[in-house]
Amino acid sequence: MTQPEQDSVDRHVARWTAVTEGMNPEVEGATTRMQAITRHLKREMHASFTDRDDTLEDYMTLHALLVQHFPEEATPAQLADDCHVTRAAMTSRLDRLVERGHVTREVDPLDRRRIIVRPTASGRALWEGGLREGIEREKATFSPLTDRELIQLNALLRKVVRHLESQDPA
Repeated sequence: MTQPEQDSVDRHVARWTAVTEGMNPEVEGATTRMQAITRHLKREMHASFTDRDDTLEDYMTLHALLVQHFPEEATPAQLADDCHVTRAAMTSRLDRLVERGHVTREVDPLDRRRIIVRPTASGRALWEGGLREGIEREKATFSPLTDRELIQLNALLRKVVRHLESQDPA
């Protein structure tokens, strides 16, 4: 049986396994490869917003607004929590999105202390375009795998995620 062609992770694992007691090279390889894939996808996503008027932060805020549990509306605090940013940072993001016509920000008629954010048609279009581009980036990233290999990869990753979820009290 022939050995698979080496990648940069194989060299990383070989270097660290030699000097780190107890390291399982297969665990280190899998972890480092998953990190490399995630870094690649993030780099590609950032690059896709270069030279555009709309930013990755605009897209991510719209994404949080359009995929959350409430039907296409949220408070700035909910969006800040979903985007893992401060409320002040979310205010800046929303100012920009309102200025660009991608969202509306209105006082809740049932509770005047509450602000409701909703997407506009242009905000939805920006989000849908970014979503389509992301789907294509992900397909390209995994294009070396056959359908059967993708199913196997998902089954193995699902097994790890289910294990982690069973141990997570949240």
